[in-house]
Amino acid sequence: MAKLGTTSLDVFPLCLGGNVFGWTADEKQSQAVLDAYAAAGGNFIDTADAYSAWAPGHAGGESETILGRWMAARGNRNRMIIATKVGRFPGLSGLSPKTIRAAAEGSLGRLRTDRIDLYYAHLDDMATPLEETLGAFDALIREGKVRHIAASNYAAPRLSEALAVSTRMGFARYVALQPHYNLVHRAEYEDGLAALCVREGLACFPYYGLASGFLAGKYRPGAKVESPRASGASKYLDERGLRILAALDAIAAERRTAVAAVSLAWLSTRPAVVAPIASARTPEQLAELLPLASMRLTDAEVRKLNDASA
Repeated sequence: MAKLGTTSLDVFPLCLGGNVFGWTADEKQSQAVLDAYAAAGGNFIDTADAYSAWAPGHAGGESETILGRWMAARGNRNRMIIATKVGRFPGLSGLSPKTIRAAAEGSLGRLRTDRIDLYYAHLDDMATPLEETLGAFDALIREGKVRHIAASNYAAPRLSEALAVSTRMGFARYVALQPHYNLVHRAEYEDGLAALCVREGLACFPYYGLASGFLAGKYRPGAKVESPRASGASKYLDERGLRILAALDAIAAERRTAVAAVSLAWLSTRPAVVAPIASARTPEQLAELLPLASMRLTDAEVRKLNDASA
């Protein structure tokens, strides 16, 4: 287990992404993955009210609903650390106090719980003053409906400003950041956000840790993968991407483990990263991720991956 930033929460080194629940994994498949994750000692699940509003015939809230039913059926809510998000639900976009209040109540209902352990601002809202957004989050914490708050998709200057506002106003502070970060997408986090997280004691939970499956080794020249994410992953099949895959293949072969686990283990070596986020549609896919929990890359392996992805 690892400490979630400055909080008292202990989380599993792999955060299970819930974006596939109700989208590419139906409820039965999703619950099988959740059962396998919990059986392996996992306790940290990331979802959002907007999952999976982008899919045809979906309205949003599907992932939270499946997760809520699973926890109710298993009676394990108190063992789980649940993270969800506000700001991108259809009809409840942005971070105004009214939106935050309505979205939180909706998430609590779908999750069948009385509190959200980690509540993210899903996307920065430049139209709403930070004082209003953070004041609304602070009210939810004081009411016991939210334990901690965090930021997703924030640029370093805005995140720094938000932390300063909380300090000045006496509001609860963001304790974590969820950025887009992986071996093929490094600059966004490393050019400012990483140093800020270290300086302010924020935990980092990178999303797209496997670059839509590319860093799991699924996409190779000439290979055809039937997946809604195929177009997003295939764009990495360039000289740099192939160099990264070669380095991952070599390390995975030496360790006799999955390429996906090595990719996530690299993330775990980065500044402020506590637990990478990765999703799985089946228990078999999850099994390729779980070795991360006990994997520690050597300095030489980290250098090999750094050099390949430079």
